[in-house]
Amino acid sequence: MAEEKIPLVYKGHPLRRKDNLIYYGSMADKYIIMMQIMDTKKVKDLDVATRVSVQLQLTDPDLKSRDRMVKKTEKDSLYNAMDVASVWLERSLSSK
Repeated sequence: MAEEKIPLVYKGHPLRRKDNLIYYGSMADKYIIMMQIMDTKKVKDLDVATRVSVQLQLTDPDLKSRDRMVKKTEKDSLYNAMDVASVWLERSLSSK
């Protein structure tokens, strides 16, 4: 039986990771969150994020990349970054 790839979802929105970038949300929606892991530290044998940049962006492909950014912040852990990201995305998508 072929293994089916189940996408990772957090609070009803998809999560995708490419290297140190994490995208939260769907490109079909008006907004998406981009998180970039800026710094990590070793805890035992695991890399843990210590600085994460969070950006709320418009998904409009006609805009230049610098014009897509709506909000930006920096957090000291991935947990705090995900917390802010979920609130920003929910508020932005519900204010359609």
